[in-house]
Amino acid sequence: MFTKDNTTVGFIGLGNMGSGMTKNLQLNGFKLVVNDVRKEAAETLLANGAEWANSPKEVAQRSDIVITMLPTPKHVDLVAMGENGILAGMTAGGYWVDMSTSVPEVTERARTTEVGKTIHIMDAPVSGMSVGAANGKLQIFAGGTAEEFAKVLPVFEAMGDSKKILHVGKAGAGYAVKLAINQLWFSHLVATAEVMAIGVKAGVDLEVLRQSLIASPANSNFVENDVLSVLKHGDYDEGFAIALACKDLGLEVDLARSVGVPVELSSLVEQIFRRAKAQYGDRAGEMTPMKLYEDLIGENLRIQA
Repeated sequence: MFTKDNTTVGFIGLGNMGSGMTKNLQLNGFKLVVNDVRKEAAETLLANGAEWANSPKEVAQRSDIVITMLPTPKHVDLVAMGENGILAGMTAGGYWVDMSTSVPEVTERARTTEVGKTIHIMDAPVSGMSVGAANGKLQIFAGGTAEEFAKVLPVFEAMGDSKKILHVGKAGAGYAVKLAINQLWFSHLVATAEVMAIGVKAGVDLEVLRQSLIASPANSNFVENDVLSVLKHGDYDEGFAIALACKDLGLEVDLARSVGVPVELSSLVEQIFRRAKAQYGDRAGEMTPMKLYEDLIGENLRIQA
């Protein structure tokens, strides 16, 4: 079992999510070796005792377990493969856990290499946004064997909510579950925006409408909680860019295609998000599609804070 007393965690990817995850690993007593395309992203970690590695290969050479938290499958692939990649630095029996939102093909490709056949490769994507990462309250969906999950669990518990750290099945299952969660959440967002825009234009008070939805069979966590960042604060969650949301939606549609499931609704939701990205820019927040509907009705969807 990987505990703080016997484990050095290598971590690659110190962006909005990785910065919070590494902070909590450090607060829970794990030794860290870190790498990112921007060394300045590691300044606070290094000041608190983490060590810097100049390449993913070096991270793997100096760690008991390597975690990646990267923007796209392409980035995961680049960091894993090649003469300076993770696999080049790992030895037999080592652990690599990809916590990015990605697809099974990336880690499957790694498994076909000579090194990949002798190491443990898990997928464990997360939910909870940057706030959950910063607070150590992420939900984690791990794919791998039961034995692998048990060994890595203390590391997961340093970053996530212990009640929401789930072993969801074999390798690749974590990716599939995370993509499903994202797809449903994004679909909730679009449906909620449509309903609220219609209600407001029909003369219904926005908070009365929301409370009516909460009291009905149509209630959802999005309606009850998540939408409030927009309705109360005009916050479209720029901590997760809409460009990344579009990437996730594309991955889900690709996964559906690969397993032979038609996804007309998911495809439409993806196009609505891509329209919002084109209109408001790549860096706009993931909830910006709600602004499309606000612009359509000529007013912001807001309630009294």
